Amino acid sequence: MSECAVLERKVHLVGAGPGDPDLLTVKALRLIERADVVVFDRLVGAGVLDLVPAGARRVPVGKTGGRPGVSQERINRLLVELAVPGRRVVRLKGGDPFVFGRGGEEALHLWRHGVAVEVVPGITAALGCAAAAMIPLTHRGVATGVRFVTGHCRAGWWLDLDWEGLADPGTTLVFYMGTAHLGEIAARLIAAGLSWATPAAAVAEGTTPRQRVVRAPLGELAATVGAATLDSPVLFVVGPVVEALHDGRAAPEMLPVRALLAQAGHA
Repeated sequence: MSECAVLERKVHLVGAGPGDPDLLTVKALRLIERADVVVFDRLVGAGVLDLVPAGARRVPVGKTGGRPGVSQERINRLLVELAVPGRRVVRLKGGDPFVFGRGGEEALHLWRHGVAVEVVPGITAALGCAAAAMIPLTHRGVATGVRFVTGHCRAGWWLDLDWEGLADPGTTLVFYMGTAHLGEIAARLIAAGLSWATPAAAVAEGTTPRQRVVRAPLGELAATVGAATLDSPVLFVVGPVVEALHDGRAAPEMLPVRALLAQAGHA
C-alpha cells in the first residue's frame, strides 16, 4: 500500500447484513477485523460486533424509532471528525448502507468535507429475512416483482405513496420499519384493491437464533403482530409468495440460516 493511500482521510460505509455474522461479505469482515474505529447502529448484530478488534474504538450511534437518539446531523459530523489521515474508520450499518440506511446522506456529507468514501454492500433485511423465513420474494407464476417500502417517515408519510400502484397482487411488498403504522398500511392497501386475505408475514430478528415468524391474512396482520409482542427489528412481507413454500411443516422458518443448512446436510 502506498504512503498516499495510508494517509488518506477515508471512511468505509459497510453493510453488516441482517444479523447473522456468517452473512457478512468477505470484504466487510476484512475491514472490520482491521478497523481502528467502528461507528455502529443499533441494528448491527452482537455477533458482528464480536469481530471488532479488542483495541479498536467502538462508537455506538444507535437510533430507536420514537425515542431520543444520536441525530443524523451529529453522526455526519462525527464521521468527519474521526476521519483523520491513516485511521481506518468503519461505519457499520445494519443490512445495506444504501437501502433505508441513510448511507447516501453520510457519503455526501463526507465528500463535502474532503473525506473519501468506500461503500461495501451488505445483505439487506428484505433478502436475508425472507430467505431465513423460507419466503421467496419472487416466484414463477406467483410474483414477478418486488418493492421495498419504508413504513417510518415524517408525519403524513402515507400521502406520498402510490397505494394503488402498491396494491398489485403480482408484486411482493416488503415494508421496513412499519410496526408503528402496520394497521394503517394494511388498511390503505386493502382500500386500494389488495384482498383482505392476501398472505402476509412478519419476520422479527430475522437470521438470528431469536428469529420469529408470524403469518396472517393482510386484514388480520396488525392484530396478530400486536398479540405476538415481537421484538424489533421486524420486517413485513405482503403477497402470495408468503405461502408459496409453506406446507404446514413444523416451522422451518423459525430457525436461523445455519440451522437450516445443518438440517440439509451442509453444515
